[in-house]
Amino acid sequence: MKTNVREMFGSNVFNDAVMKERLPKAAYKRMKATIEAGAELDPEVADVVAHEMKEWAIEKGATHYTHWFQPLTGITAEKHDAFIDPQSDGTTLLRFSGKELIRGEPDASSFPSGGLRATFEARGYTAWDCTSPAFIKETPHSTILCIPTAFCSYKGEALDKKTPLLRSMQALDIQATRIVHLFGKESVKHVTTYAGPEQEYFLVDKAKFLKRKDLIFTGRTLFGAMPPKGQELDDHYFGTIPERILQFMDRFNQELWKLGISAKTQHNEVAPAQHEIAPIYDQNNIATDHNQLVMETAQRVAEELDLRCLLHEKPFAGINGSGKHNNWSMATDEGENLLDPGKSPHQNMQFLLILAAVMKAVDLHADLLRASASVPGNDHRLGANEAPPAIISVFLGEQLQDVVDQLIDSGEATSSIHGEEYDPGVNSLPTFEMDATDRNRTSPFAFTGNKFEFRMVGSTQSIADPNIVLNTIVADVLCQFADALEKSDDFKMTLHDLIKGTLIAHRRIIFNGDGYSEEWVKEAKRRGLPNISCMVDAIGALTRRKSIELFERHGVFNETELVSRAEIMYETYAKTINIEALTMIDMAKKQIVPATIKYQTSLAESINQIKTACSLDTSVQEKLLADITFNLKKMFSALGRLEEVTFRAEEMPDGEEQARYYHDVVFAAMNDLRTPADKLEMLVAKEDWPIPSYGDLIFEV
Repeated sequence: MKTNVREMFGSNVFNDAVMKERLPKAAYKRMKATIEAGAELDPEVADVVAHEMKEWAIEKGATHYTHWFQPLTGITAEKHDAFIDPQSDGTTLLRFSGKELIRGEPDASSFPSGGLRATFEARGYTAWDCTSPAFIKETPHSTILCIPTAFCSYKGEALDKKTPLLRSMQALDIQATRIVHLFGKESVKHVTTYAGPEQEYFLVDKAKFLKRKDLIFTGRTLFGAMPPKGQELDDHYFGTIPERILQFMDRFNQELWKLGISAKTQHNEVAPAQHEIAPIYDQNNIATDHNQLVMETAQRVAEELDLRCLLHEKPFAGINGSGKHNNWSMATDEGENLLDPGKSPHQNMQFLLILAAVMKAVDLHADLLRASASVPGNDHRLGANEAPPAIISVFLGEQLQDVVDQLIDSGEATSSIHGEEYDPGVNSLPTFEMDATDRNRTSPFAFTGNKFEFRMVGSTQSIADPNIVLNTIVADVLCQFADALEKSDDFKMTLHDLIKGTLIAHRRIIFNGDGYSEEWVKEAKRRGLPNISCMVDAIGALTRRKSIELFERHGVFNETELVSRAEIMYETYAKTINIEALTMIDMAKKQIVPATIKYQTSLAESINQIKTACSLDTSVQEKLLADITFNLKKMFSALGRLEEVTFRAEEMPDGEEQARYYHDVVFAAMNDLRTPADKLEMLVAKEDWPIPSYGDLIFEV
């Protein structure tokens, strides 16, 4: 059956078209004013919207609604309430009021709060985010109306990802609008940030997944020897997509399109069994909501097709892991992309000012950007061959680098490099103008034509965190620039000096070379750029005085909220490594050691039988037995050490010290256990090895 994408797209979204059709004209007009201009929502209008939203949802088959929110777990949360309103005569009505739409009261006691509240303090509130449309979530067994909301504590502190994201968008809107007004564009009312997150993921067979406790409990393989073939031939990248995976992608796309998610691009990624999906850009908060839905939907659709979707940053050692390239830009309400350099960047002073602001922001707050891309799984990925290094730098490309060099060296930029014409040397092939700038996959923060691509973000992450930081740090610098320009008696001269001075002061952040090279590590150190190699070292950036003052200055976070988030991150890291360590101990004790001993015993008996029966040479078998015995003994010793340090870590109080102990000691002990175990996998017969191998998982999907 063919898919009618036009009819399908947005069919499960209470979007502008649905509101315009179903709401009275006056209510629709006032609702639009709230969404687009931030006007206060009249309770009477909320009642009208709630009624029509309920009627629309019921027509779609919904029986319940939920305030869908994003707590500090990094995933989404929902509590379902039925539309029913029982009557005294034993019947029921289906009702949904404006009050129920606007405010909810989920139990907040068991969500991470980082000390913002005591465990016994249960009350929390959800508040409707009308800028992100409600939607229907369909599963094989339920149909739920989902209302995107913010989530706060009883005392008003933000306990979610959405609230500070919206605050940061507002902060950048205010400062960027000031800037464009200075360039004579007084009709601009708002500047909105946009994001387009590319999502990488792995697909494995469900039956094999369920035989691996490490995948079940941690999302990554804690044991596993590399197969003879990995990704060396680059034959999986953009290769022909297998039929089973195409079936998944087709179903995946359809589910996303129903939700109004503009899934555009799909392909095989570098590693075997790895794939990618990319959407068209959307407003920051909507893109964040959509990306959460992309991850949820991928896992649900995979399950329905007897697959499992792995979102972990490094599910398999030795091959590429998964990231989430966060493409970030900003545009006015009149449609002008403020990061579009135009055909002559050297003459586009507004663009050059904003470019200088971004460079300064990234240089001054590289530590915050690094912290925003910090989840436990990303420690395995950053700096590896498929991901940018942990050193933050900005890639501009040849065209912008040339303009910057002209401004720095001579004080004026008089020309812009343009792309050369592509000449294939074959008459039947087209010619065209190539881009003036190549792309740099080794750069963590790269300019790519009309946007910046923040490539460090981990595949499991909410993109709220990096976008909160990006919006806030750029807003702060734009505020400084606007202050200086508004006070100036000579706008053009002040503008020129501001751009040139900023580029000179922060040119150290520019790097257009190979971010993987050892030479860059040394050069970055010489320049004074931070190289924050792990999550535990990165977290401290949140609570430095300059960070607290930055976020408070723009009303994005207060000090209490920042301290709480740091505590949650330390706790998350410790708990993640603890679960991984306990899983390794469990697998080693209950699966790998018994299986190895069984094979070892069988081999020893075989040797004795051969010697007894015919006195043949058993040196090969004895060598194999000796190798197994050596590695088994080494593994058992490492197992004991891991149990010891894990117990010690569990007894420590929560916080930075415990997280650091897990990183420095427990994680090292985990690696020590894995090494002999992976060697044993290569020595024990395949039919006797208790878990599916890497080859089984990534080549037999």
